[in-house]
Amino acid sequence: MRLHQNFKNPDDRSDSEFIDDELVEEVEEMENDEDLLDNEARYMQASDSEDDVDNRDADFQLDDDTEDSSEFDEMAENTDETLSNDERDNANKPLVRPKPSTLNKNVQTETSDDGGGTESCGGRKDEEDEDDETVRAIIAAIKKPRSSPPEIKLEDFVTDICFHPERDIIAVATISGDVCLYEYSNQKNTLLHNIEVHAKACRDVQFTEDGCYLLTCSKDKSIMVTDVETEKLKKFYENAHEDAINKLHVIDANVFATGDDAGTIKLWDLRMKNEIFGLKEVEDYITQLLTNDVGKLLFATSGGGYLSTINIAARKLYVQSEPYEEELTCMGIYRGDSKLVVGSSKGNLYTFNWGQFGYHSDKFPGVKASMSEMIPITDRIACVAGEEGIIRAVHVAPFRNLGIVGQHTMPIESLDISNNGELIASSSHHNDVRFWNVKYFEDFGDIKYNEKHNAYKEKHHNLPSSKFTNASDFFSDLAKENTEE
Repeated sequence: MRLHQNFKNPDDRSDSEFIDDELVEEVEEMENDEDLLDNEARYMQASDSEDDVDNRDADFQLDDDTEDSSEFDEMAENTDETLSNDERDNANKPLVRPKPSTLNKNVQTETSDDGGGTESCGGRKDEEDEDDETVRAIIAAIKKPRSSPPEIKLEDFVTDICFHPERDIIAVATISGDVCLYEYSNQKNTLLHNIEVHAKACRDVQFTEDGCYLLTCSKDKSIMVTDVETEKLKKFYENAHEDAINKLHVIDANVFATGDDAGTIKLWDLRMKNEIFGLKEVEDYITQLLTNDVGKLLFATSGGGYLSTINIAARKLYVQSEPYEEELTCMGIYRGDSKLVVGSSKGNLYTFNWGQFGYHSDKFPGVKASMSEMIPITDRIACVAGEEGIIRAVHVAPFRNLGIVGQHTMPIESLDISNNGELIASSSHHNDVRFWNVKYFEDFGDIKYNEKHNAYKEKHHNLPSSKFTNASDFFSDLAKENTEE
């Protein structure tokens, strides 16, 4: 066992003036004293780990090879008479040393005016201040009012969503054939009705123009018209198509259109028992149906790569486009009903001039991923989404990627925009419905051709509604702070 040696100040008088035989015997007795053994045991218990014990022993062990070893040996023979009463009392107490890492982190030495050093806990204070700022930022973010409703999570796969035209209600269709009606707000979402409408998957859901009725189509080839308030069935079209119905679109207060997996398109009138018009010009499934505000033309895209245009009043085919070597999956009308933009399974956007729907006038290679959904946000801005699970904003004519509106972890199945145009909702293969506030698009100005653009940056730029922030924003804030200083 090593002895904890008492060191002496070199300026003190020599040991020969104080040491005699009796004092040496007292020192030897102190080495064998059981009290020191007890102190040593208590010292060992006070250490936090075996590494601390090794460090402690290493601190007190003398190096015999050093030049000053003899000097230290002489100083080690000091007796109790050279110590003050307080020093002798402290010598008999167990020694507990803090960890060196703790000392280095929390204690700083500050130089006073008279040249002396004073210890302070400035490091710890800085860390506490930093932690406090982080905590305050988190609390502020939590207390910040939400700008969009919370996420809706369902047990069944979500096939389609649709906003009510007048009320803050959203309809969610599921693969089990049910339709869930939720009243949404920024604070919470409330389930109003769970309507069991179809025996098989409900593939599309739409409200009538007045919002009183809910139209649904299904894989079971049927169409149902249900009262929103009473949940009672108003009209039932059994075996409306020979194949599973894939898409449905409301044209006006009474007329709506449907398309099936075999490429057949039909027009229906709620006042009639059967369809008022049917047409089959393609062999693949109908991906989307669309009309403009005037309601004279019905557009239909298909998996076979065709854009078909139907004259509703004349009830006949108006024109069909040249075939494309990709699926035409979605579309929207922009620039004051002067441009029809069609998205494809390869991520391309094709622009058709109004009245010239046989072939596109412009092409924009959008996102290099399958695009399945498109909704107009403004007269020149669209939101597109698909397999990559990202909702992107695109400026139409001229085409520019504006950035990312929102994200899902799985491919996106459907998109819709609220009645006031401030929210869009999206559903994904993760059985969830998420809301994104896009009111900030009202402040976007027109994009000019002669401006330089960074295509990569625009494609990956996160817009205010996105859950993520841009790294460049962080560095720009730092640069701004340095400039102000």
